Amino acid sequence: MTDRLVYWAYALGWGLLKHLPESWARGLFDRLADYAWRKRGKRVLQLEANLRRVRPGLDEAAMRSLSRAGMRSYLRYWMESFRLPVWSRERVARDVRVDGFEHLRAPMEAGRGAVIALPHMGNWDLAGTWVAQQGYPFTTVAERLKPERLFDRFVAFREGQGMEVLALTGGSVNVIGTLARRLREGRLVCLVGDRDLSEAGIEVSFFGEATRMPAGPAALCQRTGAALLPVTLWYEGPVMRARIHPEVVAPEEGDRKERTRAMTQAMADVWEREIREHPQDWHMLQKFWLSDLPVRGTVEEPAAVPAEAAQEPAAEASGS
Repeated sequence: MTDRLVYWAYALGWGLLKHLPESWARGLFDRLADYAWRKRGKRVLQLEANLRRVRPGLDEAAMRSLSRAGMRSYLRYWMESFRLPVWSRERVARDVRVDGFEHLRAPMEAGRGAVIALPHMGNWDLAGTWVAQQGYPFTTVAERLKPERLFDRFVAFREGQGMEVLALTGGSVNVIGTLARRLREGRLVCLVGDRDLSEAGIEVSFFGEATRMPAGPAALCQRTGAALLPVTLWYEGPVMRARIHPEVVAPEEGDRKERTRAMTQAMADVWEREIREHPQDWHMLQKFWLSDLPVRGTVEEPAAVPAEAAQEPAAEASGS
């Protein structure tokens, strides 16, 4: 689609969908998900290729059922996000259930600050709204979208939910410096951190294969003393569940790069366990493992927070 059509598609979602009865909106997006699933475009085929790493023992019928559930989960994210501006605090509190909140509360009350690092799971906009409503507004990073006015609407939407949004590129703000400053002030930073296939990414093992993930979350915590907290999200019926996992602590041995690699692998291990339990809610419709890349080190879109930038004072949370 052209930039103009993309913009108006999102504008219609924000402008009209929130006024529909919820049962109509949910049914509409389920049908859209099923249509995309039956069409078997490149995104659906890539989703299935990724899910085969997560659930290698599934036969073809079971894989097709799982990928259909995955597409419905992915479209549910968009449906909820379009309607989120009109959800009440009571609705958010009712439909989000969080385990492990003490892991976030402790470093925040101690004034250390924290980095919440998430994979592309569940609905991170809804989770972010819930966190902000607990009294922890936070800073995040977004890739600059085209057209520009679409990016502006995304920023306005997320700021309306209590988030400070920094543009990854094209702005006058030093992204990494600002994130580090927020953490040193004892505040919260949230980053989507499960995909950076550029040469700057940190290579990790994930479901037994090599991929790359951003160094940003681990590097920022080492620079500032903030707590690094992996988080996972999944759906259970009408409710979205969230789990804040215990802090990933930097090892005492090794240089900064080695410690960053160890912390990133530890996060990957947490996410692997949770994605194995809830594969339909991992919204990874892009190439993810290095063995899938036609040219090693290339990527279809940039990561939310480049690895090399996170390690230098002068130098993603992306949506699905």
